[in-house]
Amino acid sequence: MQAAQERLADMRVVLVCALLSLLSLSHACPKECNCNSNTKVVDCRGRGLYDIPRRLHPDTQELYLQDNRIRGLGSMAFREIPLVRILDLSNNSITSVSPTALLGLRTLQRLSLAYNSLRELDKRLLGPIRSLSHLDLSHNSLWGLPGAIGDSLRNLSHLGLAHNRLTRLDRSLLEALTHLDSLTLRSNPWRCDCQLIGLKLWLETYLFKGGVVDEVLCSQPEDMKDKDLQKVPYQLFHSCMATSYHYLFANIHHLENERLLRGHTHGNHAHPSSHAIHVPMAMGEGFGGGGGGGGCLPVCEPKQRHRPVNLRHAIATVIITGVVCGIVFLMMLAAAVYGCAYAAIMAKYQRELKKNEESAAAQGADHAKADEKESLENAIA
Repeated sequence: MQAAQERLADMRVVLVCALLSLLSLSHACPKECNCNSNTKVVDCRGRGLYDIPRRLHPDTQELYLQDNRIRGLGSMAFREIPLVRILDLSNNSITSVSPTALLGLRTLQRLSLAYNSLRELDKRLLGPIRSLSHLDLSHNSLWGLPGAIGDSLRNLSHLGLAHNRLTRLDRSLLEALTHLDSLTLRSNPWRCDCQLIGLKLWLETYLFKGGVVDEVLCSQPEDMKDKDLQKVPYQLFHSCMATSYHYLFANIHHLENERLLRGHTHGNHAHPSSHAIHVPMAMGEGFGGGGGGGGCLPVCEPKQRHRPVNLRHAIATVIITGVVCGIVFLMMLAAAVYGCAYAAIMAKYQRELKKNEESAAAQGADHAKADEKESLENAIA
């Protein structure tokens, strides 16, 4: 009896060990990768992978997948590693990324999609991630970035956009990146027209505040080819209409006040950079030499174009006149309806009155004939 109990106990121990072994194998390191359980780093670089490896340990904090042959990222592609902080997917063949590919990665800090074949990014891709500080999208085929993506990048400190197909970049997106320290924009076919002056003005303010950016060389139009946007004076943008001088002076005043504020804060130790001093000078260059297009600014865009005061007054006058005319029209309509109703009631009343009079007259004639007949009969008798 005791021997049977001992054998049963041994079987239980073997069963428990087998279960533990199966559990450990379920999250074992993929055979294509090298795993460090101490640092929680999984290295799968250069293994010829076509897809994200499975059975990754849920405690993984760094995953390196560069130099493989991955072509796309499906929905919740990294659901097994919700705690990952660094994700490197550079130098693959990625052409498509599902809008929910990064869903669940709320602690992701560094993401690299460089050296791939991306043409666009969905605005929902980075929506759930609020901790991202480093994003590298360089060496792709991006034509642009969705403006709404800026809301997901408010904590970003580095953004890499070099070597893409960008011709312009929305200023409102850049203004949302309030913690941005470095930005790469080189080797893009920038079109230096009125639509890009918003970027130029933002760059000057950004550099004045201490940001770091590489060159922005114009590709179009032909007369500005290979010119650095940061060094192009505003007067060369002849296609812009000089309708925003007040906005120009407002920006100069803002930058000058900020410079004075910095000097007041740091005392005699403050020494603004040479570029910071160049900002108001560069912005004022457009007023020299009689250049008619020198006041061109981001507000050259139709949606930001300033309306003259007399135009605003004219629009207000038209609106007020329209409201007054509408009220008068409604009053006249009400009076017409009331008059028609009153006339109809009076006509009906007159018809009934005339009918009653005719009826009374007929009854009176009948009585008169009856009386005359009676008096004649009495006379004969």
